[in-house]
Amino acid sequence: MAKNPNSPSRPRGRPRAYEPEVALQNAMGAFWQNGYSGTSLDAIAEATGMNRPSIYAAFGDKRSLYLTTLTRYVEGGGAAISAALDQPLPLRESLRSAFKIVLNLYCPNEGTPLGCFLVCTAAAEAVSDADVRSALYEGMRSVDQVFENRLRRAKAEGELQAKADPVLLARVASSVMHSLALRSRAGDARAELAATVEQAITLLCGTTASDGE
Repeated sequence: MAKNPNSPSRPRGRPRAYEPEVALQNAMGAFWQNGYSGTSLDAIAEATGMNRPSIYAAFGDKRSLYLTTLTRYVEGGGAAISAALDQPLPLRESLRSAFKIVLNLYCPNEGTPLGCFLVCTAAAEAVSDADVRSALYEGMRSVDQVFENRLRRAKAEGELQAKADPVLLARVASSVMHSLALRSRAGDARAELAATVEQAITLLCGTTASDGE
């Protein structure tokens, strides 16, 4: 999963060579802090240590670069959450592990909480940009799918009641994640967000087989 950009490793000046993944990470940090519209090419150049011609040659224009960072964020985030949920743990514990990853990213112990890069930057641009809207939709849907896969497994293994709907429960889990993203950026305390997570886990696991049909 992408690092929170409060303390990125940003080069001074323009290096003779650059690492594409590091440049993308630092460009993401600039977009994450200021949004797409609020991030100038000069800010991207400063964050990446690349001049404008180098940025264009490597990533295309600002919009192309932004779309690339969205893709990388979704891929990294989905992989991290999936790995947490795939651990050989009971459903409650695997959900707690996944949400802990999310909280650490959205609301780190140091720096200003910035929430989710996808939700907190793409939502504004999605209104007028079909490609960003598609990236936002696909990114949110991928999170739904990761949770759905785990919940289907939980149901098949008898951790959830037969009447439990993995599709709807997955959407609830994703919705909690998106709420954490916005609330962390708005200034909710980490303790409050953690309490929300625990309540959400109780809700998601509330139809466990042990509770009866």
